[in-house]
Amino acid sequence: MKAFIDALKAMNGPKIADMTLEEARASYVALHGMADRPARDLTMIRDLSCPGPAGDIPLRLYDTREGRDPGPVITFYHGGGFIIGDLETHHALCTEIAMLSDLPVVAVDYRRAPEAPFPQPIEDCEAAARWIASSPSELDRAVTGLITMGDSAGGNASIVIGQSLAADPADVPIILQVPIFPLASDAITSESLEEFSDGFVLTKETIEFFDAQYAADKSDKRAIPILGDHSNAPPTVLVTASLDPIRDSGRDYAKALADAGRDFVFLEMKGVTHSFTNLRQAVPSTQGDVERIVAAMKFMLDNG
Repeated sequence: MKAFIDALKAMNGPKIADMTLEEARASYVALHGMADRPARDLTMIRDLSCPGPAGDIPLRLYDTREGRDPGPVITFYHGGGFIIGDLETHHALCTEIAMLSDLPVVAVDYRRAPEAPFPQPIEDCEAAARWIASSPSELDRAVTGLITMGDSAGGNASIVIGQSLAADPADVPIILQVPIFPLASDAITSESLEEFSDGFVLTKETIEFFDAQYAADKSDKRAIPILGDHSNAPPTVLVTASLDPIRDSGRDYAKALADAGRDFVFLEMKGVTHSFTNLRQAVPSTQGDVERIVAAMKFMLDNG
């Protein structure tokens, strides 16, 4: 991990906050292209779309099988602060999740800020989850339950959509949520943000940049899901990274789940930074971390 961080420092590139929006998005694609393992060769990778509140939402279906019996589907929300991620930045990771889990994965290309600030990205995430839950003909799969999963901003979305669908159920329930290094509570005053403010892949300055662009109402549980009702939280695999400036936000959510008496597995991956799930080529041990996440998912699904 340190070797990768040192290599990033040696590149001496501009900070995301100093880039144009197009440059920031391109740099995120380039980082994952350089640092992540190549995509898996799957039986099915197909682009789809579903209706959304402002037009069609692009989706991508990943599966190791051409056809399936009725079963759960993973709805994946990518990270990037709701600003810079897309289907391409997390393509390799989604193929890995589909391969390891042997479950269909549908990645959601929600609208991004600043063009579409809060709550528009979350509205797209919810619309996509409801569409997938309806077993649409385009999916060609009978869906018995949803698994909401995502990293960083996508981890935030996975929790928020769980709360939204608990309050107003979709056609099938969320049977598992998998927030990975999520923003669950407001991280701005956390100890981890100060401890890892610079030099650990995600920086305090970048978080503040994302914050300003996303323009979320921090009194709204759709922005800060720790404010929501945890009494009906689905079974959860919650993942944090020990060297992450928003680590304590994930820990706060673990405490909220414990206080509410919910079933969850909490994994804090030691010695790795934010975004470790997309650094599997540069930091080989993180492949094992991703495998542990999927193993925990299988455990929770088998014992739910």
